[in-house]
Amino acid sequence: MTLQHSILLLAAAVLFASGCQNRLASIFPSDGTWIDLSHSYDSRTPYWPTSDGFELDTVFEGMAPGGYYYAAYSFQSAEHGGTHIDAPVHFSKGKQTVDEITIDRLVGPAIVVDVTDSVGSYIDYKIGIQDFKRWESRHGPIPDDAIILLRTGLSRHWPDRKSYMGTDAVGIKALPLLHFPGLHPEAAAWLVTNRKIKAIGLDTPSIDNGRSSGFESHRTLFDANIPAFENLTNLDKLPLTGAYIIALPMKIKGGSGGPLRIVAYMK
Repeated sequence: MTLQHSILLLAAAVLFASGCQNRLASIFPSDGTWIDLSHSYDSRTPYWPTSDGFELDTVFEGMAPGGYYYAAYSFQSAEHGGTHIDAPVHFSKGKQTVDEITIDRLVGPAIVVDVTDSVGSYIDYKIGIQDFKRWESRHGPIPDDAIILLRTGLSRHWPDRKSYMGTDAVGIKALPLLHFPGLHPEAAAWLVTNRKIKAIGLDTPSIDNGRSSGFESHRTLFDANIPAFENLTNLDKLPLTGAYIIALPMKIKGGSGGPLRIVAYMK
């Protein structure tokens, strides 16, 4: 390759990169705000009582023989712990695994349904059809292809397991002791039948509330290939309309879920 060819290729690369930046800036102007809706993972991260927690092990940390600093770690985690995605196959045989969920379903405009007042009166509150209709009475019908985020206020207790999940016990014996809000199965069915949504998420450990044993909301949503985002945070920083969500999970082939980095952009 001649020097002239090299210069032309470099110029083309710069122009291409500049064009990408311009297009990106038109979608997400620099005067907007990015909000991280994800909790960090560490040894205190609450997991489902029957799952092992998060572990970070040091492979190497320090000065390498070559005279430079080097750090590498390995981690262990269940699919369904911390801020994570539930893929439809989690409760619906034959539905999408986490790697099969199309990216367009994981990005899009968000609406926030705030039920913190109801949860403050009853920790096992089930977010119902009336909550969605109340939101619509103020903001209009839930838009097609929206991502619904349910704000219960529970994330303020993270990572205290007892306050966040109702118990700090682990194992099967802890399951009857779980207490936290979730989505009413009738509301899940109403959304599937009457609205066209991409995904749904909330700031609790599960889309079904803590007292659920049949996980009907999971099953209803997942039968329709609607994934769920669990253990979100910072929903109080979002407007009830107008935010844009990007929710990209670890792409685990055949997985029923996985760690999720979810962010919101708003003007």
